[in-house]
Order: sequence, then C-alpha cells, then structure tokens
Amino acid sequence: MLTDDQYYSAVLSRDRRFDGVFFVGVSSTGIYCRTVCPVKPPRREHCTFYPSAAAAEQAGYRPCLRCRPELAPGQAKIDAVGRLAAAAASRIEDGALTEHSVSDLAQSLGISDRHLRRILQQEFGVTPIQLAQTQRLLLAKRLLTDSSLSIADIAFASGFSSVRRLNALFQKHYRLNPTALRKATHLPQDSLRCELAYRSPFNWQALLKFLQPRAIAGVENFEANGYQRTVRVGQHQGWIQVSPIPKQDKLEVVLSASLIAAILPILSRVKALFDLAADPILIANHLSELALASPGLRVPGAFDGFEVAVRAILGQQVSVKAATTLMARLVQTVGTPISTPIAGLTHLTPTPAQLASLSLSDLTDLGILPARAAAIQSLAQAFNHGILRLDSYADIEATVTQLKTLPGIGDWTAQYIAMRVLAYPDAFPYTDLGLRRALGVERTEQVLQIAETWRPWRAYAAMYLWKSLEEQANDLNVLPLVRESCRLVAADV
Repeated sequence: MLTDDQYYSAVLSRDRRFDGVFFVGVSSTGIYCRTVCPVKPPRREHCTFYPSAAAAEQAGYRPCLRCRPELAPGQAKIDAVGRLAAAAASRIEDGALTEHSVSDLAQSLGISDRHLRRILQQEFGVTPIQLAQTQRLLLAKRLLTDSSLSIADIAFASGFSSVRRLNALFQKHYRLNPTALRKATHLPQDSLRCELAYRSPFNWQALLKFLQPRAIAGVENFEANGYQRTVRVGQHQGWIQVSPIPKQDKLEVVLSASLIAAILPILSRVKALFDLAADPILIANHLSELALASPGLRVPGAFDGFEVAVRAILGQQVSVKAATTLMARLVQTVGTPISTPIAGLTHLTPTPAQLASLSLSDLTDLGILPARAAAIQSLAQAFNHGILRLDSYADIEATVTQLKTLPGIGDWTAQYIAMRVLAYPDAFPYTDLGLRRALGVERTEQVLQIAETWRPWRAYAAMYLWKSLEEQANDLNVLPLVRESCRLVAADV
C-alpha cells in the first residue's frame, strides 16, 4: 500500500505505471483525474487519493474532461479477494446490475450479498450500486464524446431506463447537460469508435504474431496491423476492428452499429483478448532476465472463452496449422453465416448449444479424432447446461478441476484455458514440450521447480519462453541467460 506522498509523487511525474491504479480528487476544482492528466499538477494540500473512479465520484468529484478517467486501463488482480472483487466489478461494468439485483450478482459469484459488498468496499471504496452508477455515467460520457449516437441511444446503451434519468444523474454528478459534451464526429452512422488505454510498453506485434497463425477463417482476420472479427453477444450480431493508435497508449475499437446495445461486454472482451489490464513493468521486474528481449509481452486472452477452449482441445499434440484448419472446418460446417462489409468475415463461431447437438460422428467426419470429438462434446454440454463457466469471472481452482474431469482434457489443456480464458496470471502449462526445450530440461518436475521463482506471473513466463524458442537464431535470444540461472535449480530436482 502506497502512502499519500508516494501517490502525489506519481501525480507530479505523470507516472503511467499508476494510470488506473488510483485517481486524484482536487478539492480546489471539484474534479478528479488520472495520474497522466496533462494539466498542471495540483498542490499537495488540495489532493485526495481514491482507489477507483467510483470512489472519487461518491466523494463528490466530477471526471476531468482532459484526461478522461473513463479511458484509464484496468487492474489485473492476483490475490483471491482482489480477483473476486475484480470479477464482480467486471460483471457490473458489463451491465450485470442493469436487469439483475445485487443478490443475483452475488449468487452468480458463489458468495453472499454481504461478502460482495465488503470486498467491493475494500478494493474500490464503494457499494455495488455506486459502482454500477459510475460505470453507466462514464460509459455515457464516453459515447457522448466519441460517437454521433442520439442521446436516447446513448441512454439505453449505457444502461439507463430513460433519457430523463440520464439527464438527471449527469446534471447531479457532473453538473453538465449531456449535450454539452457533444462534438462533431465524422464516423459513418453504421459504426461506433471507442478507445481503450493500456500501460506501456505494449508489444503489439508479438501479440499479433501469436494470434495470427491461430486465426479462425471466416471469424477472424488480420489486416493493416489490425484485428477484425465477427461478434455475437446474446441476440446482437456484428463485427469489430481493433488497431493501435500511433504514438498513444491506446487501442482504437470500431464496432458495427448493430452491436451498440452490447458495447459494455464487447469492450470488456477486447480488454481481455489483448490483456490491457496488465502492468508490464511490474511483471518484467519480477521475471528479470526472462523479460529482457521482448518488453511489454502480453498473455493473449479470449474474446470468446468457449471458442478458445474448443480451439485448445483441437490443438492437443498437433501443429498450430493443423488445429487452425480443423477449427475453420468446424466453423464453416456448424457456424452461423453472417453478412459483413469486411472481406473474409463470413461466419459466427459455433455456440455451445450448436456443438452440444452434434453427434460424435458429425465431429469425426470433419477429421477430428474421436477422443477430441468426445472432449468437445463434453465441454459443450457442460457449458450449455450451466455446469461450467469459461470467462475471467470463474473460480480458478474449481474451473480447472472441473475441466480435468471432462474426458480428453488433461493438465496442459486445463492450464492453457486458465491462461487465456480465465485470465489467471499464474497459470502454467508445465507439461508443454516447448517449455522443456526452452529451459533445457527433460522432466516436468524440473520445469515446475524452476517456475516457482516466477510466481505469481508464470503465465507471462510461459509466453516469454515460447517466444524465445522462435528467436533462438536472434542475437536478442535470452535463453542462455535463463538456462544458466536455472541450471543449479534443475540439477537439484
């Protein structure tokens, strides 16, 4: 826990490492800001520090129109309470309290109402309702600033029951009429543009290099340094495009107008896919020489958790190319066709219900081995019946245990899913042959022993090790350094 003086030092230096970690309320203006705010820093005696935007707003502060707190990157939590609170906050951000109660949210997380309120107060300094209200207001503020949507469309997309309610809360909390934030936009009406911030460094090219060979034909596409895909969220279908904004620590997200009502969960999924909540400097300092060659490496997440889990099963003991071919075949046969203006985006990925309805022979006829076909069937049925949850809100240990009870899913697949789908930073597919090769050891016990020093960031260590295998002929390869530092540890196992 930092002291107020340390918080203030971060404000004075505009330290990007703390962007989104805390917010500063300025009593002389009634405004709260990010640490990276470009305006002249306030005097120390005018500053109060808050763990979340919601806590600052609850204290009566209004969001800064210059640094825009709604664009601050999130935080990756590693402790149990922090992860649970972050899961609750993410679900609230996705709109969980728009149509459901706090009790419903607590029940879905497997905890009591009281415990939910306690952990949110502990981590973010607010109640669930206060957090939900702030998220709605900040989303409305973002859409007012960045889109040409009507006030009515913005009100409903942000989770407000009416334009009157949006106007009243905006005036009460921000002392502004929503129309005061409108500015000219040249975007076509059939799409919406948003920005998502991250902490530097961010190795975008390495992320694309991992994702591109695994792209599902018809569902995903890579063009002009960007990522494109089809999207289904509930009853809403459409497409998105994601690309880095030059010379800014932000990604641009463009989504079709058909997805506006689902903007909250879509932005949440984009953040997960590109690991935008990561603190790369903190992770690199912990991983030491392992992180030297590729600063800002991220763990690729999942836009669709079920999709990545199926892809992981198809990838068991085969090449990336072979698994990608099988996944494309599955999509073309079972996936739902969709019309988009983007060449190559033609299908939606199969739903759990669609795959659960297939027979074993339906899958094996596509060239999928019987054991993997049975695993996909079991996964789809468990997910479809609500037995299994595949997103970053899920309980890590319980979900990994559940996965390994399904036929055809062992340690490697369960840990890979924990890395990418459950967003668990300490997941580690220790049985992976590539990890043994990278470390120069022969036994999985040696891999686990060496990896102890990388806790709680072993998922990132795995990414660095896999990447180092690709660069063995490159002068930047750090494998010799890593192997030497691990040599004595491995010898003792």
